[in-house]
Amino acid sequence: MKVTNQLLNLLLKFPKPTTPNPAITRDVKIPMPDGVVLLADFYTPRGESGVKYPTVLIRTPYGRRGLVAALFSLPFAENGYNVLYQSTRGTGGSEGEFTYARDEHDDGLATIEWIKKQDWFNGQLAMAGASYLGFVQWSVAAFAGADLKAIAPAVTTSDFNTFRYQGGTFTLESLLGWSTMMTQFAVTGQKFTDLLKQGQRQKKLDKAYNYLPLKEADRQVVGKPSQTFQDLLAHGSEDEYWQPVDFSQTVKDVEVPVNMTGGWYDLFLYWQLQDYRRLREAGKQPYLLIGPWFHGQPGSFGPVARENLDWFEAHVKGNTAVLRKDPVRLFVMGANKWRDFADWPPPATLEKWFLQPDGGLARETPPPSEPDTYRYNPADPTPAVGGNSLGKYMGRKDNRELEARADVLVYSSATLKKDLEVIGPVKAELYVRSSLEYTDFFARLCVVEKSGKSVNLCDGIIRLEPGSEGVTRQEDGSLCVPLELWPTANRFKRGQRVRLQVSSGAHPRFPRNPGSGEPIGEETTLKLADQSLYHDPAHPSSVTLPVVSGQ
Repeated sequence: MKVTNQLLNLLLKFPKPTTPNPAITRDVKIPMPDGVVLLADFYTPRGESGVKYPTVLIRTPYGRRGLVAALFSLPFAENGYNVLYQSTRGTGGSEGEFTYARDEHDDGLATIEWIKKQDWFNGQLAMAGASYLGFVQWSVAAFAGADLKAIAPAVTTSDFNTFRYQGGTFTLESLLGWSTMMTQFAVTGQKFTDLLKQGQRQKKLDKAYNYLPLKEADRQVVGKPSQTFQDLLAHGSEDEYWQPVDFSQTVKDVEVPVNMTGGWYDLFLYWQLQDYRRLREAGKQPYLLIGPWFHGQPGSFGPVARENLDWFEAHVKGNTAVLRKDPVRLFVMGANKWRDFADWPPPATLEKWFLQPDGGLARETPPPSEPDTYRYNPADPTPAVGGNSLGKYMGRKDNRELEARADVLVYSSATLKKDLEVIGPVKAELYVRSSLEYTDFFARLCVVEKSGKSVNLCDGIIRLEPGSEGVTRQEDGSLCVPLELWPTANRFKRGQRVRLQVSSGAHPRFPRNPGSGEPIGEETTLKLADQSLYHDPAHPSSVTLPVVSGQ
């Protein structure tokens, strides 16, 4: 264990331990009010006799052994904190049945009450963890009482319902992959490493993404229905069924200091920033750090651990001198440096860049021109290449092969004569026409490097059907379609170009639109869609960039 600790500290550049090589008590039994017993591992520093340390509670559905557990627990255990690393209900040997996100409020509060009764507890509690481990923090943060001194939810959201949906569709790659993973955990006894060693799993997933009807795709991966995936298809985002997994309405009531860390390519980014906004509107001042990372990117572990240790040092141990002056720290890609701001989003000038004929992109309104056209074939769906997902198809990618496809339109600026720094939410407004009433449009902002390499920055999708919200029909029958491209932070350098892609999908990140109007999960019919994209004075398709000064 000691060698593992030292290796992790070296590789991930964790802070030098102040209490190295903690003692570990395995399988601590923690009873819940309904009689179910949850198991936890208890890490405690080997310090002076009689010294009581603050406690960090981490609750996880992913087991308590191996590298992942060490990554989350060791930075705290080796720097003066007890760590209670608990397996959530129905996972990692804990009793009961795992049900997606529904037991974390009650079990989390019961665990905190148990901690308060332990002789090693000194009255100072913090919570940490990423993704699902961050949601469990939000589920109790407004209810835990005065002993909870700070939380550090990373790459996560308070609402474990809405993040799964985007633009009227849902995130297929993330959800089918995660749901079947959790079903597989139940079969293998919750051994996280077992799943990582299954080389055939990705092949099964790639096949399942294309299976029709989609409601049977989970069976192609694990041979049985996966409950979380089936519930997703059976209950839409507005269904009351999901209220128990949504704590967004309680964010405003959270009094404990909150430190949020995220990534520009993380699947939770948009929703995490909604939580930041809710806190700010309630008069709170959370801290926010966003790096150039996708979900679970190894390079994020060290910076996030250091950020959280500083946060707990300030709000648990009282040493506020470690806090940075400005609460918002953002990694600006392109410039490859961190910038600090007083708030999110930072002040910006909104610049409209208009699509032009012959694949141009400029600040000037486009001249009269004919629309560009392409055909979308759901039997050969436009593939996902990078982006805010969870799985094989996430992160920063070279998009040139994607942009060479006939079903992807590309609009590029002239070579920039000076740097252009874009930080904040990006929006597009497209004037389109489709041969079908049911179709998708997908837009993506890219930076084109001097070499010609096109790298994705942010994107958005919208699923169109009769009566789609926010879509306006023009006199000539075309549609004005608003798209929210997710936030980004990038310096377009002199000599580079700004590019907007437009297509009708990013599969399997999002399920392909069959064009038939059949409900998601029930689709069996695939229809070709002939698409038109306008760029003329009456139909000025555009992308709006938040340009920030003070580079």
